Amino acid sequence: MTTFLIAVLSGLGFVLAYHTYGRWLGQKVFRLSAEAICPSYAINDGVDYVPTPRAVVFGHHFTSIAGTGPIVGPAIAIMWGWLPALIWVVLGSVFIGAVHDFGSLVVSLRNRGQTVGDIAGRLLNPRVRLLFLLILFLSLTIVLAIFGLVIASVFRQYPSSIFPCTVQIPLAVAIGYWLHRRGAGLFWPSLVALALMYLSVAYGDRGCCTPSTRR
Repeated sequence: MTTFLIAVLSGLGFVLAYHTYGRWLGQKVFRLSAEAICPSYAINDGVDYVPTPRAVVFGHHFTSIAGTGPIVGPAIAIMWGWLPALIWVVLGSVFIGAVHDFGSLVVSLRNRGQTVGDIAGRLLNPRVRLLFLLILFLSLTIVLAIFGLVIASVFRQYPSSIFPCTVQIPLAVAIGYWLHRRGAGLFWPSLVALALMYLSVAYGDRGCCTPSTRR
């Protein structure tokens, strides 16, 4: 019951932050306009610029808005307890991850969907673009290394988590193919994927990797 209450309050906190702090950022800082045309419509080429349903875009940004939060957060909870993980995911999402990703998205939308490196190269000089992309490459390399280290530590301590991750990767690819190639709706594939994910977690915890099999 306590876990459920924390999840509900965290969700309500995200909704409150969206309608207060997020609205202030959109109106006062970034000055968004409903009349602006997105690059996906203005330069629709069917390859790099493709209009996407709002639910798909929301799902993509919702899962990545905290950056390392969704991946490192559970690992922090396992290693240091639930309170640091809760602070990391909730407050970090609202005041750090959300603002960073929101600002990057607005800048990209106002520059034909270009990356920050391309924008810096155009506004300053081509050398800045190369330096910026190099910094991004090194930063992503460090982030991926941290991801690998943290998740490898979790896998070692809890082998039952390996099976769900192994199943969920091809499941995500299959759902993406079904949505993109077959033109299916988002609701039913999402329910099926959610059910299969929970089943994989249950099986990984009780079926394929019981404590007696750990080495």
